[in-house]
Amino acid sequence: QVQLVESGGGLVQAGGSLRLSCAASGRTFSIHGMAWFRQAPGKEREFVAAIGWNGSGARYTEPVTGRFTISRDNAKNTVSLQMNSLKSEDTAVYYCAASGKIWTSRTAGDYDYWGQGTQVTVSS
Repeated sequence: QVQLVESGGGLVQAGGSLRLSCAASGRTFSIHGMAWFRQAPGKEREFVAAIGWNGSGARYTEPVTGRFTISRDNAKNTVSLQMNSLKSEDTAVYYCAASGKIWTSRTAGDYDYWGQGTQVTVSS
C-alpha cells in the first residue's frame, strides 16, 4: 500500500500563487508515476498534471500550461505543484494520485492510490 498526504491548499486572491505538496509513504518503490487532479463543485474530477516517479515526463492539461509546474523531490518522496497566476476557475479540491503501473497518464482510472484532497480557493 501507498499512503498519500496533501498539504498547502488555502485561500488566495486571483493572480496569486500557492504550492501544493504530496508526501508519499509505504511501498513507494512500487510507484511509477504521480499526478494531480482537481474537482470543482458540481463538476467531474479532471486531470491537472502528471510526472514520472524519477521526475521526468511532466505533462499538463492545457488550461494550466505555463502557470503550473509539477516537480518531484526524490529525497523526500514528495511531489509538488507550484501554481502561479491563479484564476477563479482554478478553485477546486486538489487530489494527489499515484500509479503502480503507468508512468504518466491523464486518466484517473490509471491511478491506484489517492490522497484525501486539499481545498484551493481563488477569490476574484
